[in-house]
Amino acid sequence: MTDRPIRRALLSVFDKTGLIDFARALTQKDIELVSTGGTARALREAGMTVIDVAEVTGAPEILDGRVKTLNPVVHGGLLARRGVSAHMATIEEHGITPIDLLAVNLYPFEATIAGEASYDDSVEMIDIGGPAMIRAAAKNHESVTVITDPGQYRAVQDALEANGGMTSLALRKTLAGQAYARTAAYDAAIAAWFAEQEGEALPEKLTLTAQRQLVTRYGENPHQQAAFYRSGKSRPGVAAAEQVQGKELSYNNIADADAAFELVAEFEAPAIAIIKHANPCGVAIADNLVDAYRKAFICDQVSAFGGIVAANRSLDGAVAEAIAKVFTEVVIAPGADDEAREILGNKSNLRLLLTDGMPRPSDPGLLVRSVGGGLLVQGRDTETTATLDLKPVTSRVPSEQELTDLRFAFTVAKHVKSNAIVFAKDGATVGIGAGQMSRLDSVRIARSKASDAAAAIGLSASMTEGSVVASDAFFPFADGLNAALDAGAVAVIQPGGSMRDDDVIAAADSRNAAMVFTGRRHFRH
Repeated sequence: MTDRPIRRALLSVFDKTGLIDFARALTQKDIELVSTGGTARALREAGMTVIDVAEVTGAPEILDGRVKTLNPVVHGGLLARRGVSAHMATIEEHGITPIDLLAVNLYPFEATIAGEASYDDSVEMIDIGGPAMIRAAAKNHESVTVITDPGQYRAVQDALEANGGMTSLALRKTLAGQAYARTAAYDAAIAAWFAEQEGEALPEKLTLTAQRQLVTRYGENPHQQAAFYRSGKSRPGVAAAEQVQGKELSYNNIADADAAFELVAEFEAPAIAIIKHANPCGVAIADNLVDAYRKAFICDQVSAFGGIVAANRSLDGAVAEAIAKVFTEVVIAPGADDEAREILGNKSNLRLLLTDGMPRPSDPGLLVRSVGGGLLVQGRDTETTATLDLKPVTSRVPSEQELTDLRFAFTVAKHVKSNAIVFAKDGATVGIGAGQMSRLDSVRIARSKASDAAAAIGLSASMTEGSVVASDAFFPFADGLNAALDAGAVAVIQPGGSMRDDDVIAAADSRNAAMVFTGRRHFRH
C-alpha cells in the first residue's frame, strides 16, 4: 500500500503563516494534533484541541525550550516502519503512538545573521530538535508525511481531500527530498557563519546553499537547461531586484545585468554602463544620468542595440526617454521615479529591475565557478583605483584631467574580459577591446571601434585622439603600447611587472606619453 492515512500530526513551527487554516483542515479529517510551545498556544487560541508534546513524552520542556522533542516517544513515533511488525510491536510495548504527519519549520537562523544579531543570539537561533525530527520523518517517508515550509500546506490539504485523508508515496517522496534540502541548506548556513566568525575565507569544507528563484526557458543556448538561484547573502543586485515590468528574464539577461550593475557600482558620480555579452560596450560618468547615458551610447551605438543598461542612481524621466529610443533588453537601477516608470512602461518587452540599493565594491565575498569535477573559488576583486598608489614611471607625469580619466579607464577595464584595453576621455569610454588572446589585438579592436563610433557621429578624427588608455595587465612587449599611442592615446595606466617594463617605459618616453603603474592587475576570464 503506497497511500497512508494521517491519524496523528505533530505541529511545531516558528513561522506560523497558514498554520491555523492547515490545522483546521486536519481536524476536519479527525486528525489528532500534538504540538509544542507557541504553536500549541496559537492553535488553542483558534479554538482547536491540542495535546502538548510534554504530555505525550511524559517529560517537560527544559532548558528554555532547548529540549522538548528530543525524546524516544517522538522519534519512535516518527521512525517506526509501519510495515515492519517488530517495529510496531516495539512502539506498542513502550506505549508510543505513531506520528503520521510532521510540520516543522526551523528557527530563522539565516534571517537572524542577516541582521545585526549578536554572536550569542545567533547561536541561540540554531535549531536542534527541528532538524532532528525533520530528518527522522523524511527517512521514514514510506509512512510519514513531512512538511518544512508553509508553501507545502496546500499540496498536502489537496491530497487529503482527494484521497480520503491519505497521502501518496509520490507526494511523501517529494516532500522528503525537500526536507533534506532544507536541513542541508540550514546546516550549510550555520557552517558558513562559523567559518566567517573564525575569519576563514576559504574553509577546508566549503558549504554552499541557494534557493531556486526562476527556471529560465533555457541557458546560454536553447539546448541547455538552466535556472537562477539566490544565495543567502543580501548583496543588492540582480538576485534581490524587483522586476517591475517586462518578459521573464533569460539566463543571459541575468548574467549581463549582474555584470552591468557591478560595474556602475564602482563610481560615486552618476554612471551608466551598457553591456553586451558580459562586456561593456559603453560606460560613462557625468553630472546626471542622461548625460552619462548619451556619452556611453556614443562609444558603440551598434553593440548597444539589444543591450543591458545599468545606472547607479534612481532613473528619472530624462534618462528613461533616452534609453527608450533604443531597443534595450534590461534596465537595472536602484530605483525609478513615476515619470521614468511610465516612459519605460511603454516598452512592453523591456525588463525593468529595481534593486533599492547599490552593492559596495569593497565588500568581500566569494566567486564560484564550476570546472570538471570541482569548483574554483576566489575572493571578489575588491581593489579600486581609490585604494591604489599610482606610480608615475615616465618622464612626463599625467595631468590632473589625465589622471582622472586614467582612474576611470582602469576601473572599467576591471570589468572587461581579458585581455582588456579601454580608451577613455572626459569620463567616458571611447574604445573597448575585450577577450582577445593577444593584448595587441585588443588594442586594434578598440581602435577600430573608436573609429566607427567617430564616423557614426560625423567626426573626422578618431575618438581615441587625445584619450588615455588602460590595460588590465602589463604590456609584455612595447608593440601593444605603441599601437595604443598610434591610436592617439597620450597617457597610459597598467599594472607593470613585465620583464620588459624598461622597454615599454622607454617607448612611452619616446612619444612623450605619461604612464603610471598600479601594481595590481584585473584579469577577468
